[in-house]
Amino acid sequence: MFITGAAAGIGRSTALKFARSGYLVGAYDIDETGLASLSKEIAAAGGRVITGVLDVTDPVQWADRLTEFERESGGRLDVLINNAGILVAGKFEEIPLAVHKRQIDINFNGVVYGTLAAFSYLKATPGAQVINLCSASAIYGQPELVTYGATKFAVRGITEALDLEWAEYDISVKAMWPLFVQTAMTQGVSTGTTNSLGIKLTADDVAEAIFDATRPSKRLLHKVHFPVGLQSKVMTLGSRFSPAWLTREINRRLSHT
Repeated sequence: MFITGAAAGIGRSTALKFARSGYLVGAYDIDETGLASLSKEIAAAGGRVITGVLDVTDPVQWADRLTEFERESGGRLDVLINNAGILVAGKFEEIPLAVHKRQIDINFNGVVYGTLAAFSYLKATPGAQVINLCSASAIYGQPELVTYGATKFAVRGITEALDLEWAEYDISVKAMWPLFVQTAMTQGVSTGTTNSLGIKLTADDVAEAIFDATRPSKRLLHKVHFPVGLQSKVMTLGSRFSPAWLTREINRRLSHT
């Protein structure tokens, strides 16, 4: 498996989970110190890991890291996990344009660049999977998380479309839907929604859900979206059946707008 944003948080927990389960893990990030400590932890547990610096907004780096991974994996890429992301909270008009752009570049363009670069490796691996980190913020647009939520709507869209388009190559594409997670990304974040719902999930909770989503399933219907945690499951289910005006009103109240 190949995962971005692996040096900390959800990425680190997920890399450890897959390594402990016997996978060769390709762990990539811009944080070299975090990658070094992750590599030592995996090696100490008897796992196999390859690390490398990867800025997901750079298509050239994507190509280079995937080529390096292929040499070690024998050409296999069973699971690609697009995990790297950033979150900046605040009023839309008060956030600098460069910060909006950075969120779009990492959270969405990084998924486009990486999934496209990985296609030939995924196609060559029977039953390959792409796991995209979406968010419960993509259920309905979130005040104070406007651009972040918008990028997750885009991740939802590319996931649904590619899962249909790449079915002919035996590649499944899935989206994970956690609510707020206790990682560095949410430290210091205080919005109406976080104050209403709290930040209850851990990185390990999400890692377990990601791993479970990649397991063979006996379910009759093909599943694309995987809510993580009780709150996300309730919100996702509710949004399917509530009228648009009610979904808006619930989100207005949760966000205190």
